[in-house]
Amino acid sequence: MKGRKTGEILTKKQGVRYNKTAMKINFDEKMQEIIKNEKNKPKLLLHSCCAPCSSACLERIAKHFQVTVLYYNPNIDDEAEYEKRKSEQIRFLQETGYADVLDCGHEKEKFEEMAKGLEEEPERGKRCYLCYELRLKKTAEVAKARAFDYFCTTLTLSPHKNADWLNEIGYRLEKELGVNYLPSDFKKQGGYLRSIELSNEYGLYRQSFCGCKYSKR
Repeated sequence: MKGRKTGEILTKKQGVRYNKTAMKINFDEKMQEIIKNEKNKPKLLLHSCCAPCSSACLERIAKHFQVTVLYYNPNIDDEAEYEKRKSEQIRFLQETGYADVLDCGHEKEKFEEMAKGLEEEPERGKRCYLCYELRLKKTAEVAKARAFDYFCTTLTLSPHKNADWLNEIGYRLEKELGVNYLPSDFKKQGGYLRSIELSNEYGLYRQSFCGCKYSKR
């Protein structure tokens, strides 16, 4: 298509654009720069996908921010699985004192609506991109409504998640909604391995699939 940047793909769903060949940026360094320049402890709304992923993220940032965790994961289709992960998240926060928790509804119908027409997409494809966007947009909206200084997500900890996409979405939402995005790549500096150690230390439930029914295939 004329005028499209190299590597840019227009999805079939909602006209969303994203770059598969985005320039590599060290988002971990960008986060450290922001932390270094902050004089006080800003309020951060941290979207969390699960307790294990949040463990290493919170260990790193809790001393720099007043953190509140938002457990918003409408992609999890099974109600029992959703509640199990949620209860583990709350237990971990209660035991560590790293952050407060902000409850919200499951809203799995929003994921189902978003995924229509994308059922056959492979994992880490267009459906996953829009799932990232769904969860980050909710986080940004809540952050703005409740006057948080920043919003962020634990999703960049996983080696199975695309940190470039996640940060691209976060920066775009920052511009659209007027709330500061905290860039991250929590898998850096051994973050993922540290999450496994902390999960073992606290006896956290580690799920074997992302959450949606398509990730079970």
